[in-house]
Amino acid sequence: MTSDTAGVAPSYQDLQRAALAAAEPVRYGADAAIVCDRLVRIFTADRVEVQALQGLDLVVDRGDLVALVGASGSGKSTLLAILAGLDVPTAGSAAVGGCDLLAMNAGERLRYRREVVGFVWQQTARNLMPFLTSAQNIALPLQLRGGRRGPGAKRRHRARVAELLEALGIGDLADRRPAELSGGQQQRVAIAVAMANDPAVLLADEPTGELDSETAAGIFEAFRTVNRELGTTVVIVTHDPMVAGEVRRTVAVRDGRTSTEVLRRTVTAEDGSEQVSEREYVVLDRAGRVQLPPAFLRALGMERRVAVDLAADHIAVRADDTDR
Repeated sequence: MTSDTAGVAPSYQDLQRAALAAAEPVRYGADAAIVCDRLVRIFTADRVEVQALQGLDLVVDRGDLVALVGASGSGKSTLLAILAGLDVPTAGSAAVGGCDLLAMNAGERLRYRREVVGFVWQQTARNLMPFLTSAQNIALPLQLRGGRRGPGAKRRHRARVAELLEALGIGDLADRRPAELSGGQQQRVAIAVAMANDPAVLLADEPTGELDSETAAGIFEAFRTVNRELGTTVVIVTHDPMVAGEVRRTVAVRDGRTSTEVLRRTVTAEDGSEQVSEREYVVLDRAGRVQLPPAFLRALGMERRVAVDLAADHIAVRADDTDR
């Protein structure tokens, strides 16, 4: 056996520990921007419990741009509220930017909302102070964050406001108040406000829901700019198929769990032209469950139970035919 640099051969225990460490599985969601593991949220009203999230799993990598879609009541808005620090999960685990969302007290949660995540509401009026100009609205989160004050801090604040106004193409709107802006302009300013403290993650709840299709396309381009040029992880809840179809990854939530994902990539054809290729996948959660698309189940008459067979390179799922 060769010796190490200190001239001492490693012991059997050292070799065993090294082997165990090498064999140890990678931690679920290691180094991701968002990690939800078996997330549960139960609401109680009139002594009736409603499970909005039923063991939801989700991993969003740093720098990703993701759309969350799903029918009303699917749980996607509940998930977004938890990620924003506006709600607290009942069970499971959730972390954003390395912050454990179940372990924070009220003060830590407030700081988390100010510094770790940015949030854009659907209703444009909720995003901006009506009596402040665009530049003043963007500067407000910087001032609320606290820290050192004085001429140096003011210069840094002005520089950050100018950077965001320029990045989002609204430099000419700096001195206008919300009432003097269109809906699309208000949402661009709202994105700048949410980005003021350079959050690790930007969350948006139906940000194009009140806008026409042309304006909505411009707002989505603003999110793309934030993601691409500022390196921010962006998660958008949307019903807008245009928005959902423009991101690399679309995650569908159904019955309180992630059910399917669509992944898109740009491929180059033989003639040199580029086109987007997309593939839909069923999500396998941490408990080994999958939600098969309802249309597939109806087409094959699958209900209550199915037969599952293991092949060399795949699992075959077929309808139960014991009564046939």
